[in-house]
Amino acid sequence: MIRRKLPITAFLVALATGATLAFAEAEDASTRDERVHQVLGLPNCVAFWDFVKREPEGAHRFVAHVPAGQSNDYPLDAGNYVRDYWGEGRAAGYDDFPLLGSGPFGEAIQIRNEPEPDFRPFLFVPRERLHDTPLDIKGSGKSVTVVVWAIRESGNHALAGIWHEGTDLKQDSTTGIAKVERGQRQYALFAGLNKPGSACGHVSENGASSFTNKYALHKCNSAGISPTVPSDSPREVLDQSWQCFAMTFDDQTNELTGWLNGEAGDRWLENPKRDGLISYAYHAWLQGKLHAEPGLQPGEDPEFPEDQYYNPPEEEPVSVKKVSETGAVRVEIQEFGYTKVEVTSVKAAGGSWNVAQRDLVGLRLNPWWYPHGIYAPADDGSGGPFTIGRVIHSSRSVGFTGWIGGVAVYDRALDEKELKALAALNRF
Repeated sequence: MIRRKLPITAFLVALATGATLAFAEAEDASTRDERVHQVLGLPNCVAFWDFVKREPEGAHRFVAHVPAGQSNDYPLDAGNYVRDYWGEGRAAGYDDFPLLGSGPFGEAIQIRNEPEPDFRPFLFVPRERLHDTPLDIKGSGKSVTVVVWAIRESGNHALAGIWHEGTDLKQDSTTGIAKVERGQRQYALFAGLNKPGSACGHVSENGASSFTNKYALHKCNSAGISPTVPSDSPREVLDQSWQCFAMTFDDQTNELTGWLNGEAGDRWLENPKRDGLISYAYHAWLQGKLHAEPGLQPGEDPEFPEDQYYNPPEEEPVSVKKVSETGAVRVEIQEFGYTKVEVTSVKAAGGSWNVAQRDLVGLRLNPWWYPHGIYAPADDGSGGPFTIGRVIHSSRSVGFTGWIGGVAVYDRALDEKELKALAALNRF
């Protein structure tokens, strides 16, 4: 064989090019390591999946970065929950989560709009591998933060968390279900739910429902809304499209807050009485107020569960706005920390004003007042898995679609400065 020699100039160019590529790769790895260090450097990080770190042997599943000395690095299994609970559909594998080859930490997985109605794949840590570990944040006095770096293509459902919604709801999709389980919700971050595209935090005190509705309703919505970006957009578009979704629950303040790109923002729902789901919170507020009055009041439901009353503090109003005053009747809106109340007062003969009626006309969605602890499953048979991309639920909808490039969980409520620092990792 005749080996053709490269001209010396071509040889030098090739050598320089190879050295440049090797340097660039090393620089990229160094940058990724620094970004990972920033996430782990914030105190109380219990797990961080960057979709780069994998098991060195065996199935090479994605594993989490965890604090030094912790042996459980939470490898992620691939599953199709429809197959597990309905006995339908094919098994899921890692091939069902295409890789982008880029992202805030160097890699990202795709959650696709699966056309098969019996195929809803997700990545998960089974309950038996997380029960009573640092990731299993639960009970009274506990706070939590979930952060997900994502590009939203469509949908408003789950991003990550421990949020098994249950398969026991009576609806068409549960007809003939093979495995029925009650809700096992603890905490999770969603891509909006009732406000699609917002950062929506969800927590539950009982694993099941709220305010006599069939769904859990303790949730918040960031003021900001993430854009929708096609998953097959050019790489330069995707690189500029990352959003940092986050939720915090602060047990000290009883506040559940949604954050998009480090910004929370105020969000209110006006006239909650007429909202399809939040009307149940309105009813829980009303029943709590009526119950506090002596005797059985008109409109009071004596069967309403007392642990489901929803009565945020209303000691001193933040502001008062007069709506009208006609003769002996005055109407004003009193705004409190988490509620807006329409107060109707009547002037007495002596000139004093007496409250005749109070009605909830506004409810704060961000932050949301949550005065409970986090549901604490008694054992690994009564708790849900930690899932990424989807959660187990009865409706079997597609949910969120797009790219997920990182998931971090902390067992405390991060502050605004810290969340802004994490959001800055969107830019790379």
